[in-house]
Amino acid sequence: STNPPNQLAKMMFRKIFFVCASLLSATPLCFAQEDAERNIMMGMQGLAQAVNDPAALAQLVRDMQDPEMMAAAKEMMADPAWQAQMKKLQGEKGFKESIKKTTEMLKDPNEAAKAEAKMEHMVKLGNEQLKNSAASAMEQAMEAMKNPEVMAEMSAMIKDPSFKQQLEALSKDPSFKSYIDAMQDMMQDPTKKKKFQEMGDSIRASL
Repeated sequence: STNPPNQLAKMMFRKIFFVCASLLSATPLCFAQEDAERNIMMGMQGLAQAVNDPAALAQLVRDMQDPEMMAAAKEMMADPAWQAQMKKLQGEKGFKESIKKTTEMLKDPNEAAKAEAKMEHMVKLGNEQLKNSAASAMEQAMEAMKNPEVMAEMSAMIKDPSFKQQLEALSKDPSFKSYIDAMQDMMQDPTKKKKFQEMGDSIRASL
């Protein structure tokens, strides 16, 4: 049977290779508007996790700073079906108790200040974790591209007529932009930039 972790790794590397292939082939990459409703609902479901997970919290803060995401959130909150879901949630005992505890904590200036400081620290830590995770994945991808078979696969990927459509579909994945940002950071290193440009020249010559 197929090993799920291996499948997950393959999916991740395929995503990363799409980033590399896009940059190497000079194919313009325009991020389509993310599926905001899906992300917001996932964010709501993961709020409890975000409180204890710096990376999840940092991603949530990023989403909340996205004007398109918040505009879509406003539209979603006007949906009667969504309002019905929220009404049901507000009636649950756990939700009421959580709101009560939070309200009481915010009434105490000292506790509120502690909570704010903890939140700021976790967001900072989370941003570093997101950046380091994406950078590590990109480093592994570039190392893998030293393999002629991998480079041949990437060339075939770029030649595929559906490459651009697949790229646009993947760009809707919230984690995809993290890889682009990580690659741009790597390009600040002259040695890595030169190596990447050489790879690009090699691939473009084969197209």
